[in-house]
Amino acid sequence: MRIGILGAGAFGTALAIALARAGREVMLWGRDAGSMAQIAGSRETPRLPGAVLPDGIAVTGDLGTVAAQDAVLLAVPMQTLGALLKQIGDGRDGQPLIACCKGVDLATGHGPSHIIASARPRAIPAVLTGPSFAADIARGLPTALTIACAREETGIALQHALSTPALRLYRTDDLTGAELGGALKNVMAIACGACIGAGLGDSARAALMTRGFAEMTRFAVHHGARAETLAGLSGLGDLALTCTSELSRNYRYGLALGREEPFDPAITVEGAATARAVAAMAGKISLSLPISSAVAELVEGRATVREVLQDLLSRPLKEE
Repeated sequence: MRIGILGAGAFGTALAIALARAGREVMLWGRDAGSMAQIAGSRETPRLPGAVLPDGIAVTGDLGTVAAQDAVLLAVPMQTLGALLKQIGDGRDGQPLIACCKGVDLATGHGPSHIIASARPRAIPAVLTGPSFAADIARGLPTALTIACAREETGIALQHALSTPALRLYRTDDLTGAELGGALKNVMAIACGACIGAGLGDSARAALMTRGFAEMTRFAVHHGARAETLAGLSGLGDLALTCTSELSRNYRYGLALGREEPFDPAITVEGAATARAVAAMAGKISLSLPISSAVAELVEGRATVREVLQDLLSRPLKEE
């Protein structure tokens, strides 16, 4: 299976390195043709300092060629996914398009699989998600992810094509659960970062992670997901990773909020848009999502960390 990767950021490049190292045919595309030409020549990228791209990766700025591969990984930010799909056109019947982004589209309230299905009805949507940092994947450190696809035959083919000796994929047909787990854990990572940044301590973070997981599950199940999917790699596993490490951009963004420090606007923080989208959706269906709503208030500048904490602590006492 020839694999195309659209998006030469840290995660897309790390996947290309891992797959090429395992002998796969890989093409890597990035939006900036000049940068891609430099990467093709040097076999290095500023997105992954110290990593060397194997010769098996064809680096190019030719979008059409990469988008025509047997399977295409979409490693672009969630809020730009729809625009990219418009660029690559209709494609062919049965081509797997695998979203590697984690979030909810702010404009539509939909996850990546729905956006793929709407833009490319002849394609087969899939989602690759789970606890992973690009630097770990690029270094060949052991990592386990979830590949979600509603079509069993395609899911099995992708599981085998994208697994390597160090990158282990587990399969599910629960697209909704997999993508919402990956999206909502980013919101909780912002909350946990803000908690630590404000000096509230590890006990408070543990409480946020636990109640945040309950909130993630409640929202996902309401939208048709299976609770056990959220308890797997794409939900609980990713939550544990991103709520406890400064390698997570969402967690670092939360730290900055808690410390009342500026944060680099050039860094993509998927959880910020997701919190706003989810809070709006919850309001329409009268679903209680106190942590997501609090994070939405924080990222929109409508409340401080101390104010949202006071709000959360003053909620009525109840059974767990």
